[in-house]
Amino acid sequence: MSTEAGSGKKSPTRMPRDQRRAQLLDAANEVFTSKGYHAAAMDDIADAAGVSKPVLYQHFGSKLDLYLALLDASCDRLLEVVEEALASTEDNADRVVATMGAFYQFVSAASGEFRFVFESDLTGDGQVQQRLWKVNNDIADAIAVVIADDTGLPHEQSKVLAISLVGIAQVSARYWVSGGTSRIALEEATQLVSNLAWRGISGFPHRDSPHHNEPAERKPEEKKH
Repeated sequence: MSTEAGSGKKSPTRMPRDQRRAQLLDAANEVFTSKGYHAAAMDDIADAAGVSKPVLYQHFGSKLDLYLALLDASCDRLLEVVEEALASTEDNADRVVATMGAFYQFVSAASGEFRFVFESDLTGDGQVQQRLWKVNNDIADAIAVVIADDTGLPHEQSKVLAISLVGIAQVSARYWVSGGTSRIALEEATQLVSNLAWRGISGFPHRDSPHHNEPAERKPEEKKH
């Protein structure tokens, strides 16, 4: 195999453009998650991918472009797993467990992609801020639809409750994955946070209940309706 003039590096094996892009993103994910955005260099990413910098720049015009592509993919994945959890059951108690579990599964993935959404060191960039706001807003909208349908609350009130649940899920999942204390099992952590969330949200009676306008006290493990 030939080498690049003066570089001593082997020329990268030719592959279809979409496969090369995926390879570069995998390499960039590894570098960004280990070093952070500011400490990472395009040289590091090219080396990790086994390509030259010109090849890297053929696919991504800048380090920021690479980062935003990974952030977009991570945001899409988080929204996808949450929507799948919401659609996985008609039982609202089980739905809470599934949704909280989606966040915990997301942060425990070997790819480390959660760091782009939950622990970005580039939140001062407007494009990053916009994407982070959008994914949280989209997830809250999806949850708010379920809350409004179940309780009959207006969208604005349902959205406040929904964004609060998103906050609980994100902060607790980040704390769990950080290992700040002796980490408990994923299933136990999910159940604990689900019990907390369910105990609160189940206090809003079903829209068809005769006690619709009265707060209800329920046990955390009690299933609704």
